[in-house]
Amino acid sequence: MSEDRLRLRRVADDTVICERLVLGASFMQRFRGLMGRASMDEGEGLYLASNSIHMFFMRFPIDALFVSKADAEGRRRVVGARPDLPPWRGIVMPVRGAEGVIEMPAGTMARLGVVVDDEVVFAAT
Repeated sequence: MSEDRLRLRRVADDTVICERLVLGASFMQRFRGLMGRASMDEGEGLYLASNSIHMFFMRFPIDALFVSKADAEGRRRVVGARPDLPPWRGIVMPVRGAEGVIEMPAGTMARLGVVVDDEVVFAAT
């Protein structure tokens, strides 16, 4: 995984959604994603530049937050939300308008009230 670490926060109320967001920059990082890991810690996330994901070989459930391309101010709109994806579910179909996806521990979106049309921004830690 890339050493570029960021925070993901909601613009409307400045809620930190992801305290430790890692950018999956290379092809292999995007391909591997979270496969092989036993879990994710609360506050952790992985950003992948993709509009779809798979759950093959995953060992734990995740939330997947699909976001648009950043605007001039760096804001991204949440264009898709797939909470509590179980391991081995298969392919999560492409989300229209998504440039990337943030994978987080299952329950993160529900706990923080993250919904489609929220605006989010990546911020340096």
